[in-house]
Amino acid sequence: MTAPLSRFRVDLLLLLVAASWGSTYLVAKQLVTPDSVVALLAVRMLLAGALMAAIVAARRHRVTAAELRAGVILGVVLASVFAFETFGIAHTSATNAGLIISLTIVFTPLLDSAVSGRRLPGRFFLAALIAIIGVALLASNGTFQRPSLGDFLILIAAIVRAIHVTSMFKLTGNKPMDSLHLTTVQLLTCATIFSAASLFYGDPIPHFLAGLDPRRAVMFVYLVVACTVFAFLVQTWAVRRTSPSRVSLLLGTEPVWAVIIGITIARDFVTVTGYLGIALILAGTAWGRSIEQRHQTTLAPRERQELQAASVG
Repeated sequence: MTAPLSRFRVDLLLLLVAASWGSTYLVAKQLVTPDSVVALLAVRMLLAGALMAAIVAARRHRVTAAELRAGVILGVVLASVFAFETFGIAHTSATNAGLIISLTIVFTPLLDSAVSGRRLPGRFFLAALIAIIGVALLASNGTFQRPSLGDFLILIAAIVRAIHVTSMFKLTGNKPMDSLHLTTVQLLTCATIFSAASLFYGDPIPHFLAGLDPRRAVMFVYLVVACTVFAFLVQTWAVRRTSPSRVSLLLGTEPVWAVIIGITIARDFVTVTGYLGIALILAGTAWGRSIEQRHQTTLAPRERQELQAASVG
């Protein structure tokens, strides 16, 4: 296969992953209620974790003690991301959820800068401010009311997701860890947490499964296979065939897909003020990503590798 054709295949698969992530908010919105959040997450993580574990077993590579420790810690943080995000989806629109969570793109470098002591260019803070103003406009949607509970929960999810990305580097560093093993342990940790929580909160797992008619069952399988397992496997495969920056750029189109799907398929109502907010979020996050990636080129090689890996996670 020629190099241009190979690059096209990699780019196309990454765009498919971004589109599937953009659709996650609408799919979850169709499946979840406030009472079924924990049960949905438990079953989703159990199935995804089982599929990933089967892939790991087929490779016959043993999970090391270091991978297990890091995976469990990161899995606890990831469970918090999923919990805030999914509870938020239950209380806001798919469009709002997909856009507000994209603030992770600006929160992650800000958090990494605070932890590492590396200063970011002043323009980055302006880009972050533009994106945050966009969120305020979108959440109010021209009514000048307080953001909804769902918007607030999604915002917390974006912050915790940035913590998850930053923690990944602090825990793994330059240690030889298999990304497939780490993700599998994280998913199984999430499955354990949500399965235990489902015994005490909301609908039990059997009740949630019984409520899945054929249409909802197909959507749930899509959520597990396409938006979770397929997405991670493509990321792992693609990052070895292209640059981390290119992977980050293509996966960064997720909020664009969320907007397209939310407005055209979910028919989310957006006022002129809301559209202005959408434009500011997309512009601010895109500009912030561009500034941060250019800033990487001024860093020492070791620092650059760490920050580029963050953009993929």
